Amino acid sequence: MEKAKLNLAGIDNVEIESMDVMNPKSIDAFADKFLSSHRPLHLLINNAGIMWVPLCKDDRGIESQLATNYVGQFHLTARLWPTLKMANGARVVNVSSLGHHMSHFNFEDPNFEHREYETLQAYGQSKTASNLFALELDNRAKAYGVRAYSVHPGSIGGTELAREASVELFQKMGFLDDDGKMRPEVQARLKTIPQGAATTVWAATSPSLNNIGGIYCEDGDIAELLSADPAAFTKAKVHESGVQLYSLDESSARQLWRLTEEMTGLLFVVK
Repeated sequence: MEKAKLNLAGIDNVEIESMDVMNPKSIDAFADKFLSSHRPLHLLINNAGIMWVPLCKDDRGIESQLATNYVGQFHLTARLWPTLKMANGARVVNVSSLGHHMSHFNFEDPNFEHREYETLQAYGQSKTASNLFALELDNRAKAYGVRAYSVHPGSIGGTELAREASVELFQKMGFLDDDGKMRPEVQARLKTIPQGAATTVWAATSPSLNNIGGIYCEDGDIAELLSADPAAFTKAKVHESGVQLYSLDESSARQLWRLTEEMTGLLFVVK
């Protein structure tokens, strides 16, 4: 809350509320307060996210990255649906990640109950889920004037996303040298925080998307769909750019919606 107050100081007509997206009661409390205001909601940007964390689960047994990076998005959007519909033209933007390349969604064991926990695999799964949610939400909501998008903001310097990651992990990934210093070629690829916010703002406001939804965006544009054939020549390369086919699969998106309702006990009926 203190950081929010500092960052938003001097901007008119700003209201700040706290919410823990791993805590269903916290989401409900926030949603109830907003719903009680009877205001329409024109933009919902689901930005909360965690990464590089050890195995942890919420009170429902949902793995923490899945709970934060996806399930919280689903729960909050479901509760705020009446206000989105009221806007007569709203957009929902899920801040996803290129990290979805790291994993498809594991429907057999989403919460790592029967497999070894790998933090980046869990992160990738959560971001694939976010993409699938935007796709299915758009399919269901566009009849009511609500469009949905997922975006990759880029690799951004100056955030606290890596606060739980060890130096050894970043060295293993090739980000840091033996002395723990960031490699120059890695530093050169990082975006500033405003640059990182740009694609989210574009997806939320661009008139070019007025009749398009359910897509994954990066670098202020619609991302290229990666070919199912690894030998096929494209500008986008796995782990560099583009969107994986499995994260925009219509059947998986519908299956995930049903699974999430079962996991949360929350029916998200779009009508």
